[in-house]
Formats: sequence, C-alpha cells, structure tokens
Amino acid sequence: MAIILRGTLLAGLVCAACHVGWADEHPVISIWNGKAPGETGDPGPEIVQPNKPDEKPPVIRLTNISQPTLTVYLPAKERRSGTAVVICPGGGFNILAWNKEGLEVAEWFNSIGVTALVLKYRSPTSKRPVPWLAPAQDAQRAIRVVRSRAAEWDLQPDRIGLLGFSAGGCTAANASIKSAERLYDKTDAIDDASCRPDFVMLIYPAYLVDGEGRLKSDLVVTKETPPMFLAHAFNDGITCENSVQLFLALKKAGVASDLHVYSAGGHGFGLRASDQAASTWPSRCEDWLRSRELIRR
Repeated sequence: MAIILRGTLLAGLVCAACHVGWADEHPVISIWNGKAPGETGDPGPEIVQPNKPDEKPPVIRLTNISQPTLTVYLPAKERRSGTAVVICPGGGFNILAWNKEGLEVAEWFNSIGVTALVLKYRSPTSKRPVPWLAPAQDAQRAIRVVRSRAAEWDLQPDRIGLLGFSAGGCTAANASIKSAERLYDKTDAIDDASCRPDFVMLIYPAYLVDGEGRLKSDLVVTKETPPMFLAHAFNDGITCENSVQLFLALKKAGVASDLHVYSAGGHGFGLRASDQAASTWPSRCEDWLRSRELIRR
C-alpha cells in the first residue's frame, strides 16, 4: 500500500514501509513562491510508493510531486570547501529514487566537503509533451536559489554544480545546456541570478539521443556549456551513447570534460554498484573535482 503524504516530506518524518527517516538537521526549503510555472489545480498529496519485494536496501520512490523543494546537506563547518552541488535523482520522469540517487549521494558529497542539495522536482511528467521541461525549470530555479543563499551556506557563488542520474541526468543536461534560455518567466528577484551551473555531473543520463543514437537536435552544445563529468556502464539498457554522444559534442565545442564508460554496472546503481566496474565512478568524480580545484587536495 502506498503511503500518502499531506504536503511535502517533513523533517523528522519516518516512512514505516521502508524504515528510513529524514533527519531534522537537514532543512527542507521550497524553491518557488507559490505554484511552480505552468501548474494549475491541486494534484493531491505526494506519495511514497511501496517497496519492491526483497529489495535490500530499499529504495524510497516518491511521486505526485507538485511543490519542488531542496533538502540541504551541509558538511561540518571545518570541512566546507565552498562548493555546492544540486542533485537530481532519477526515476523515468515517473518517480524519484529519493534515497538511492538523492540522500545517499548528498551524504557522500558531505564526506568530501561539498554542500549538497537534493532537488525534489516535479513528477510524474512522463506523459507531458516535453517530459524534461518542468524538472529542468525546477533545476534552473534551484541553482538560482542556491546562489541567492551562498553567503548563508558558506558557498562561493561561482562553484555551484548540478548532478543528475538517469532522467535526472536528462534534467540536468537540459537545464545546463539551455541555461542561456529562459525556460520560465521571471517570478521574483532570485531569477535575476544566473542559472548556469559552473560544472555538471551526469551519471547514466537518459533520453539525450534519438532513435539513431545521435544527440538530440535541441541539445546544442557551445563553448559556454559547463564542463561535465559523465559516467555510464557499457551494459546499461539505457544506452551509453547518451553519454558518449554528449561527450563528443562537448569535445567539438572545446569544453574540457571527462567520460567514463565501464564494462559492467547496468542501470540505476547510484552508489550501490558494489563489485561492478562502475562502482569506481565516485572516486573518479572526486578526482575530477580535485583537478578543478573544487574540493581540497
């Protein structure tokens, strides 16, 4: 039986079905003043879908999200690097894999001194004409919100990145590549800030190539596109061509980026790849961040 949540997930709430809690030391902030762009009516409460049988560790799957938020994970004060990452979990534009591709990743970033903000973007949107649009609007707004609070969170406003998994990778790719565009009308002074992330990490991104395996024509990479770290498994059912073709476009535009294609790992592994080749992606990502002087050596 699904768990219905009235309003947003609250700090300190424990999900009885999956035995996972949200600690009250991680504040949750709304990113929009009022309703998100283009949303009308009341979609009802958010839902935590039931766990799959014998799924260990369990995955928290959120859906029916209409009020996007950021869950804030701050490293210990003495470890803060001044760098932040907004995290977009995956879920096929139907759900968000909230812990596996969100909260667990935020904790890992904290361990290397990076402030992490998990974006609960609108979902489901898979049946909308442009499934990535509302999530990408939320991602662009989230970058602006983080920049507006950089001083409060001990951040450098030019060291704010974006990370996405699977459909969240599609979200992050569109939000960053199209950061020169206004994907939504200005709502307040926060929207005067740039929504361009300073760096981007895409882990097994989805929906970036067409049926012929070519990068979709609306993803126009230029020299202004942020540098990217891309990781994918060769045996992923969501073809690694998504990462490969984007990397080639970045190379042609002269945007220095990293591409890692691992022999095994499948799809949706997050930080749980265990003994698969793809399990090393966090270490390579950390190396990349250090090489860009975004975290301490």
